[in-house]
Amino acid sequence: MTFFGPLGTGALRAAAPRRESSPSIDELPGAFRDALGEIRRATPRPEAAIAEIPAPRKLAPYAVALRAEVTESSPGQRVTGGTTGAVSSLGTSSPAPADEDAEQLAAGRFILLHDPAGQAAWDGTSRVVIYIRAELDTEMSNDPLLASVAWTWLADSLSQYGVQHRRAGGTATRILSESFGELADREASNTVELRASWTPGDGGLDTHVEAWSDMVCSFAGLPALPDGVVAMPTLRRS
Repeated sequence: MTFFGPLGTGALRAAAPRRESSPSIDELPGAFRDALGEIRRATPRPEAAIAEIPAPRKLAPYAVALRAEVTESSPGQRVTGGTTGAVSSLGTSSPAPADEDAEQLAAGRFILLHDPAGQAAWDGTSRVVIYIRAELDTEMSNDPLLASVAWTWLADSLSQYGVQHRRAGGTATRILSESFGELADREASNTVELRASWTPGDGGLDTHVEAWSDMVCSFAGLPALPDGVVAMPTLRRS
């Protein structure tokens, strides 16, 4: 049970981990209940399979988390919704079976933190935290401007979706993994990781989720949506 489907004790306990008993939906802060409703209204890209995952327990009194995955499945075959039905109201509601053999092109996480008392570093009572990871082809991994391009693209994507925010920050990291000894037969891998966070401004959080899902798809090398957003090129393995 989740915040997005029938509210059950597991999700409520995750939202308020310091309580011995789980609060009811009516006991959640009004601002957090509103935020959950806004996330529920989001229409993420259908290529990204999205589901709710356990939220971090120590960063804020209340939190909700989503994960996204883009594989080599044909466009339109990946739909939102996980095994718990957490986000069945996001985008397409009828789940499609995942291809376990399909190569993962990109993955990401979206976390909304909420502290009714506010936190000085946030300059507000809520904070959005995202993470995106994708494998690169060799040519792209050698681009010295890759990290700055990733951050610029993030800023452009948030702007394109009309995401109201402030105090954004983050890091883009390139990772080269090589194996030796008994693992020497494994191919070297090149990965880019983007970690970012920002404080939501006015407007619904649905646009934040939609922009994030589009970022994950663009990192996978899929054509960007909406029109006008330029995808990062060749961010998948050749």
